[in-house]
Amino acid sequence: MDHTSMGHADMDHDDHAVHSAGQHAGHSTAMFKNRFWLTLILSIPVVFFSPMVGHLLGYTPPQFVGSTWIAPLLGSFIFFYGGQPFLKGGWQEIKSRQPGMMLLISMAITVAFIASWVTSLGIGGFELDFWWELALLVAIMLLGHWIEMRALGSARGALDALAALLPDEAERVVDGGTETISIAELKADDVVLVRSGARMPADGTITDGSAEIDESMITGESKTVPRTVGDSVVAGTVATDNSLRVKVTAVGDDTALAGIQRLVAEAQLSTSRAQALADRAAAFLFYFAVGAGVITFIVWSLLGSIPEAVTRTVTVLVIACPHALGLAIPLVIAISTERAARAGVLIKNRMALERMRTIDVVLFDKTGTLTKGEPNVTGVVAADGVTTDELLALAAAVESDSEHPVARAIIAAAKQTGYPSVAASDFESLTGRGVQATVNGTKAAVGGPALLAELGAAEPAGIMDTTTSWKERGASILHVVRDGAIIGAVALEDAVREESRQAIQALQNRGIKVAMITGDARQVATAVAAELHIDEVFAEVLPQDKDQKVAELQARGLKVAMVGDGVNDAPALARAEVGIAIGAGTDVAMESAGVVLAGNDPRAVLSMVDLSHASYRKMWQNLVWATGYNIISVPLAAGVLAFAGIVLSPAAGAVLMSLSTIVVALNAQLLRRLKLNPADVR
Repeated sequence: MDHTSMGHADMDHDDHAVHSAGQHAGHSTAMFKNRFWLTLILSIPVVFFSPMVGHLLGYTPPQFVGSTWIAPLLGSFIFFYGGQPFLKGGWQEIKSRQPGMMLLISMAITVAFIASWVTSLGIGGFELDFWWELALLVAIMLLGHWIEMRALGSARGALDALAALLPDEAERVVDGGTETISIAELKADDVVLVRSGARMPADGTITDGSAEIDESMITGESKTVPRTVGDSVVAGTVATDNSLRVKVTAVGDDTALAGIQRLVAEAQLSTSRAQALADRAAAFLFYFAVGAGVITFIVWSLLGSIPEAVTRTVTVLVIACPHALGLAIPLVIAISTERAARAGVLIKNRMALERMRTIDVVLFDKTGTLTKGEPNVTGVVAADGVTTDELLALAAAVESDSEHPVARAIIAAAKQTGYPSVAASDFESLTGRGVQATVNGTKAAVGGPALLAELGAAEPAGIMDTTTSWKERGASILHVVRDGAIIGAVALEDAVREESRQAIQALQNRGIKVAMITGDARQVATAVAAELHIDEVFAEVLPQDKDQKVAELQARGLKVAMVGDGVNDAPALARAEVGIAIGAGTDVAMESAGVVLAGNDPRAVLSMVDLSHASYRKMWQNLVWATGYNIISVPLAAGVLAFAGIVLSPAAGAVLMSLSTIVVALNAQLLRRLKLNPADVR
């Protein structure tokens, strides 16, 4: 099966398409953007030629043949073109019996449209010219939804990133050589040639050759793994140093990669049903406005003033949808994402911002997140008669022609000692065992247990206690051999980020638990957890189990933020209440997460926590203002104080509605005072 279609053949191919449920169903970011700009341009003459606006601002709109029809004609186009997403969304909310923002907006613009046409046609003598208000309401609501949708992440991106890990073609072994075919043509039992540096096109078993395999996209661990004849390999992993022949055992939907892909899709679906705060406020305002409108019409009708009843009712229904409500949350989200970006945090999903304030536990993946994801020399021990500096210099000389991450770590450690470098020749890579070279006319080698077994070399008693302690904490150990005898050993471990220590302490100071999850052996995980004072550890966890561990924490009643960087983290990132991807991680991890840390600093998680609390306060303040404005203005528009000579005219109501938008915008701007530099977070 071709990876380009795997898992999303039925999905919309609009790059800006969003989820298929909710108020944005079937819409796209580009659609809202395009409709907003055209509506805004057309709104200018509608506002300018409005007699109501002219009266308010003290000018007389130009009069010429047809000038009185500019606002009705352009306003009608705005209603049907710019208002179309809201009219459709409102109808869907009626059918689903779940009134929300779309129905509130569609009610207001429909009433304004009908009332304005009645006024423009001179029917009944009403003064209900709301063309300018209709145009601005549609424009501002389109702007709000455009801003909002830019903050949403696309679930399809994660699936595309997973599929992209597979090569487009494979080299199938045939009589007399190989043939290049599409991976869609591969079948079980085919034998493929995987060259050095290439990705496995399918799951299979090695039939010829051996190589160091980079399985980090599946296991999340940085160390390559030696694989030889009879060993299984997984689609998407990389043969780093040698070519292999692999017998295909699974293709397409049956591969391990496709299984992770399904987990990502299911997990993302499970977190896509949250309802925005603005929708809940809009539902309340819809019922409030309709109830107020009905009561207004009945009361004024009973008082014997049908024209006044119509005027009051229309005013109530039009101003019941404040501009401020449409911008209350999108403006906060937009400013929050900008502030977060300056702190190295990319917010992709608006719900992630809301949820972060409620998190009980942050679950960190170990490798590449709490640690650097690359080997680091953490210990050197030399046999009698050899200094540690001399030992490191010899090991670095042997490794000097190798591109392996372990070689780079040893060379870097040797440079730090200041010991003079030594030249080497006759370099040879011993696959799965180590490397060897000639140094100052002497054969020297660096390698693991397989090399020692081949050479029949025994570890000197003087270094055995040290290497045993290294093994107990899970360090990788390489022995240095000269003239067939072991003269010392080097311990390599994944280096802990210093920033991790600060981030964990700061989270715990805020009352948030910290947990760690890894595929590493338990002794390795325990050593890292002890060093960082982590509250809970999940070790030796397979990729599919990472997703399950998040579910287990949630089953305990905990709200989880997951921080990871690999493909194997993608399902867990999507399952958690908040998924946070380290920026140095894979594309699929970043696509699956609601938040991406642009750098490798885990302290940025603290920036996200602080921003979440601050932005949530602003959301509520804006919503309280927007709805509070209605609770006061709607009764006034209905005429409850008419007996005292206090009546809110349609023009005054529209102006107050616009002023409420300014208040909301200024309040959101106060978020810019929040300092989110990860280095300053405590």
